[in-house]
Amino acid sequence: MFVASTLYGAATLAAALDAGCFRPSGRRLLLVSNNAATPETAPPLDTMPGFRPLRSRFDRVLSWNDTISPYHPSGWAPRPDDVPLWERQLRLLWGLGDDDVEVVVESIQVNPALALAQLFPDAAVDVYADGLMSYGPTRNKIDTLVGTRIRRLLHLDLVPGLRPLLLTEFDVEQRIIPTRAFTSVLAEVTAAVDDDVLGVSTSRASTGAASSGTAAAGRAGAADAPALLLGQYLSALGILTAEEEERLHVRMLRGVAALGHHHVVFKPHPTAPARWSRMLEKEAGELGLELTVLDSPVLAEVLYERMRPALVVGCFSTALLTAAAFYRLPVARTGTELLLERLSPYQNSNRVPVTIVDALLPDLDADSAVLRGATTPALLRSGEQLTDLVTAVGYAMQAQLHPGLRPAAERYLRDHLDGYTWRYFKRRRLTSLGLPGAVPSQLAFLPRNPAVRRAVRRARTVQRRIARKRGGAR
Repeated sequence: MFVASTLYGAATLAAALDAGCFRPSGRRLLLVSNNAATPETAPPLDTMPGFRPLRSRFDRVLSWNDTISPYHPSGWAPRPDDVPLWERQLRLLWGLGDDDVEVVVESIQVNPALALAQLFPDAAVDVYADGLMSYGPTRNKIDTLVGTRIRRLLHLDLVPGLRPLLLTEFDVEQRIIPTRAFTSVLAEVTAAVDDDVLGVSTSRASTGAASSGTAAAGRAGAADAPALLLGQYLSALGILTAEEEERLHVRMLRGVAALGHHHVVFKPHPTAPARWSRMLEKEAGELGLELTVLDSPVLAEVLYERMRPALVVGCFSTALLTAAAFYRLPVARTGTELLLERLSPYQNSNRVPVTIVDALLPDLDADSAVLRGATTPALLRSGEQLTDLVTAVGYAMQAQLHPGLRPAAERYLRDHLDGYTWRYFKRRRLTSLGLPGAVPSQLAFLPRNPAVRRAVRRARTVQRRIARKRGGAR
């Protein structure tokens, strides 16, 4: 039983199957879970453009949302006493009989993956990771009765040379899903997406004339490849406010304009409000740019195949790394420094993805030849240097789960903590763990002093106001 909530995840599973990562079985069931905040308004992955070729890998497609309706997949879990009843019901509903069941899930630390692992208490569990979070520590402590049943972590090689921290507390086997298998699956998905699906709202901002999104993008790709902007809807995660995220998108647009790009494609998050694209269209008109807004729920990788963009820009989306590592496209990030400051608590599971993108990829505002049309991505750090950074951040996030990482974290902080790398750490967190960079013991009273705390809050308020004014002036 394969559980997926995104088309990217389903493609990852298809690649793992094609690569022989799973032994033969009597039946392969794909259980689709729509984890959107309001599932009724967001299409499930099995109805999205490009899913059709993935369907052939599975004998049957099931809906988890329909099974537990009216409950939400992210908020429902069985009561312990009800597990035997639920398992019997699911075996009857899905025609499993008395067959042995193996479960393959993503994000095992939260529902619905955790709920399904509990509902089949005798099933072996494999975990697959379809994003950068696999390189960070497990966000929550997993019940030993579930954790000891996990056999493997299957993941894409998004950052060559970097090993995942996820589930290492259970010493699970790690297996890389071959890149060639994954890109082959993505090529199938791309071929299954019709051209007329790819562009709904297109505006030639410099003249006010409308054109077809995909056709315009394809023609531009032949002569003047567009820059592709990736939206993530960070305000829905509570990381940024809606206003701040709008300014972030405008900053992306101004950044690519400054680099000389005239045609820009914006791929918003599927659940993002439409007003963001209208704000970008207004800004594009003022800058004299041709803007294409895509509102069809297709994978970013489909656009990489079809458009071959001259530059891909985002905040910390996994799609930035697939563009760089798998498609050899120039990439740039923006807004990561702000996010590193805003992520709270320090243990926030997005911290390692933001750290990796910030450390690896060039800033959009940097004067880099890579951003001005080079054909290979700029990976600024790699190998041991990045591994040491992620290890230190991972230990600071989940010290209790990974006590063995303390010496490596101490070594990194002693040798590399400087004006730049401080962005990846918080002094309060280092102090609570007694790590290098902590507040000296004789000054430890300061964070608890009410007058000092008020002064710091006032200073931060002033800094944010100045930052907003600067952002609005650009």
